[in-house]
Amino acid sequence: MECSRRFFIEGFGMFSAVTLAGCSLPKPGEKPVVRFGMVTDCHYAEIPYAKRAYPVGDAAYSESAKKLAECVAVMNRERPDFMIELGDFKDLGPTKAATLGYLEKIETVFSGFKGPRYHVAGNHDFDCLTTEEFFSRVPNDGKVSKTGYYTFVRGGVTFIVMNACFDSAMKPYSCNNPWNNANVPPEEIAWLQKELAAAPGRVVIFCHQCLCSAAEPQHIVKNAAAVREVIEKSGKVKAVFTGHQHSGLIDIIKGITYYSLRGLVLNAGEEENSYALAEIYPSGAIAVTGYRKAVTTTISCG
Repeated sequence: MECSRRFFIEGFGMFSAVTLAGCSLPKPGEKPVVRFGMVTDCHYAEIPYAKRAYPVGDAAYSESAKKLAECVAVMNRERPDFMIELGDFKDLGPTKAATLGYLEKIETVFSGFKGPRYHVAGNHDFDCLTTEEFFSRVPNDGKVSKTGYYTFVRGGVTFIVMNACFDSAMKPYSCNNPWNNANVPPEEIAWLQKELAAAPGRVVIFCHQCLCSAAEPQHIVKNAAAVREVIEKSGKVKAVFTGHQHSGLIDIIKGITYYSLRGLVLNAGEEENSYALAEIYPSGAIAVTGYRKAVTTTISCG
């Protein structure tokens, strides 16, 4: 039977802490080898506030630029090695031109971060755009991704960005895609296996849709079990960071922590903001500091 510990985190306040059994803490005086900022589900658009039931939740679309600006200001003060947004960067406008305008504005806010920036493919990023149209406008540390999945290295840690925005026919999302039908195609799974094999040490994975089993079913990648099997066999991954389920959650499966960050778009007001700073230490710990409604925790990554 699959071993899994689940923590639903809706309603946690600023700097709330979740203590996970067996987690290793940073040693006294230990300095992190790499630090990065995270934010997800901005869904920026100049469209009306939406009242929606759990687990999707209310969406304050037009406030996302202001919320992200706060996140960027805090991260510029903290000076992490990079920032990454975990998908659904913008939402859909009445026309393609309007949607592109939303993308341009939210990317302009994000570009205020004084360091490398990365993007993860989210389902709403392609509601009227192709993969190429989206990523050509939001380069990752100056590079354009043609597939939406890629790898980079910081501080000796390999970071793998996945793209689960493919339908059940394994075709990439492009206009009117069902948000609850996410898949990772066989060629990407094969690529993931090769990237994990080539990684010299620890690995952290980013994906928009949830790869754990604790999320609401509609938020889970359809072939997540196959992806997890590859991740587990590598023995190099102890942390997977995702978005998509706006309420956020933490799930632990076979020693790997799946941390889904609370969506920035969720609810109105600056107190409803959500973003996080993660620090990876030589001893193996990953300390996640949550801001506003994001959760603070420590993840073992030995």
